[in-house]
Amino acid sequence: MEVGIDSFAALHSAKDNNEKLSPAESLNRLLERIEFADRAGLAVFGIGEHHRQDFLDSAPTVILAAAAARTKRIRLTSAVTVLSAIDPVRIFQSFATLDLISGGRAEMVVGRGSFIEAFPLFGLNLEDYDALFAENLDLLLRIRDNEHVHWSGKFRAPLSGEGVYPRPQQAQLLIWLGVGGTPASFIRAGVLGLPLMVAIIGGETHRFRPLVDLYREAGRQAGHPPEKLKVGLHSLGYVADTTEQAANEAYPGYVQMIGSVGKERGWRPPSRADFDYQRAEKGAFLIGNPQEVADKIKRHSEALGGISRVTFQMDVVGLPHEKLMRSIELIGQHIVPALASQVPVA
Repeated sequence: MEVGIDSFAALHSAKDNNEKLSPAESLNRLLERIEFADRAGLAVFGIGEHHRQDFLDSAPTVILAAAAARTKRIRLTSAVTVLSAIDPVRIFQSFATLDLISGGRAEMVVGRGSFIEAFPLFGLNLEDYDALFAENLDLLLRIRDNEHVHWSGKFRAPLSGEGVYPRPQQAQLLIWLGVGGTPASFIRAGVLGLPLMVAIIGGETHRFRPLVDLYREAGRQAGHPPEKLKVGLHSLGYVADTTEQAANEAYPGYVQMIGSVGKERGWRPPSRADFDYQRAEKGAFLIGNPQEVADKIKRHSEALGGISRVTFQMDVVGLPHEKLMRSIELIGQHIVPALASQVPVA
């Protein structure tokens, strides 16, 4: 099983006094964490895409390209590319360029995103949310598989055999479909034979098994071999030396960020009881000491019928750089080897 980190390039505090770093300092420290994750033996590092004041990831391929120049082995991916709000030609060109810079280590996770700021920002109609994604995904896959593209759609000018360049170093750029809890999204990934990245940021992980089964059955009916139908898991996570330390250090940032998003969406304020339940056996959070987090990932994998990749979203816990570095170190030292022998079960 591959183990990695996802980041939204959040503005972090400098020390435990919550003094905020400048945007430049935050990005430099993020690059240090990616470089350290590479040395620590993690398999993948992902950068999200948001267009909000509290995140610095509006141009994720720029961050990933900077990371490519400082790393040797780790795969570099989006987490996720908001495909509804970007031209598929341009995003393919960006990731193909990243693939060349990194020596064939680029991937994409494409999805619709959990925020909607990109729509007014780029002059898009929110009523076209689903239609834009479906059309852009179709064109992106067409470009990935064909140097010269013949295509027409509703939202952009047609292509009449134009070449799309550069082409990536990899024979085929790996594109995952990022999903939440919509059955149609799981089925679409299966029909297309795309690897699936499931974002489970709350609730009980085992409850997603029927959706993962929909994905695998749709892929089987479409004629895709089981080994092509990979499943990844993205969850909020933080690893510290002890369970108590991990929980107490992660909780304040969790309350701050989830509470802020919750105000926008009409959620009730998060409580310590909510947080502790999500850390418990059936909850989604990967927060604790290395052994219990590794054991929990194994249980999640069994509950979902086998997963190929797990990624920790640590920005939400809002911790200083030094603590995040220590968490990456613990993941590399203990969790990566503990999961190395885990083989997905179709």
